Amino acid sequence: MDLRFLLLEIGHGVATVTIHRPDKGNALAPEVLEELAEVFEGLGRMAEVNVAVLTGGEKFFSAGFDLNFIRTLEKVSNEAFTALFHRAYRAIMFCPQPVIAAVGGPAIAGGFDLSLMCDIRYASQRAKFGQREIALSLTPIMDPLWRVIGLGRAMEVALTGRIYDAAEALAMGYVSKVFPTGELLENVGQIARQMASYDRQCLAETKRLGQTIVNHDLDGAMKLQEWLFRGYIGSEDNHQRVDALLASLKK
Repeated sequence: MDLRFLLLEIGHGVATVTIHRPDKGNALAPEVLEELAEVFEGLGRMAEVNVAVLTGGEKFFSAGFDLNFIRTLEKVSNEAFTALFHRAYRAIMFCPQPVIAAVGGPAIAGGFDLSLMCDIRYASQRAKFGQREIALSLTPIMDPLWRVIGLGRAMEVALTGRIYDAAEALAMGYVSKVFPTGELLENVGQIARQMASYDRQCLAETKRLGQTIVNHDLDGAMKLQEWLFRGYIGSEDNHQRVDALLASLKK
């Protein structure tokens, strides 16, 4: 794959995808979105990848859509671009492998939405988050935001267009942990490699469970989880991992 605006590194079961447009704050021009869609659609076919990390590095995540390009759009001819960025969003959200966002700097508007498409979000102390669409007379992505932080908080994020620092994002449950500036990628890499050591199919099934469980009533959810659990307990891989854990406890 010939990439101009992304860096792709694969090792230890982890694919690290880095948005690399530093002169534009990693702004999401159509070419960037096209590459994101192609990469994440392709990851699902890579048996050597168990976990993916999406980042913009230690300085940026993404400043959002390229406003110079947005200014050229007309309402009567916006369908192709709208379809493109939703293709990129869906490629990340529905990538079979778990996707971790490592947010080292501003994640604003479309950049915020990219982080929202990921399954887990970690941030550095210099990260900032904001769903700024309302300030530009655009409607925001409310779902899955409300599933992550609750409807009331999601309404505040969407309707005020506020910029939140990393500590506020942690307090509202949008990010799972905040790391010191400059130490984000090292720490997220360690987490990703640990996750990648787990069973690939079990990781994928757990991700899919998290996406579907909210659409079931409690009884249906319990039945689904019972059925899914039966597909793994007693398997050869399950036995090997139990044996390894028991052996480690004897040391």
